[in-house]
Amino acid sequence: MSRVLVLDGNKYLRMLYALELASEGYEVVLAADGDEALERLKATRPDIVVMEIGKRTPAGSGHTPQSLRKTYKMPVILNTAGGMSESEWLATGADACLVKSSDLSELKATIRELLVRSAQQHEREVLV
Repeated sequence: MSRVLVLDGNKYLRMLYALELASEGYEVVLAADGDEALERLKATRPDIVVMEIGKRTPAGSGHTPQSLRKTYKMPVILNTAGGMSESEWLATGADACLVKSSDLSELKATIRELLVRSAQQHEREVLV
């Protein structure tokens, strides 16, 4: 079972994500802010992170999507209320960027895709 860490400051969105992702068979770990997310990261070692971009992210801590990918070897999805240009989110080092929605089908599909890609990359690294 894959583990998904969801970082979002809105408790109702966290609850929605937890219910929807659990119904897809994921173990869901929730965090309300960057500090809590870092604690959960270290304690649970998720397979993927869905993180809100905004004031609750661990700004200044060095834990950007790029550093999370390098340090913890996991994909990162940015989840934003406002759109970001492709060049903006690519510059963060994230694997994907989605606009928040109550329809989580795109988020679920992106999680599945990135987990498969991550597993394939891990297999290639083991073989080398």
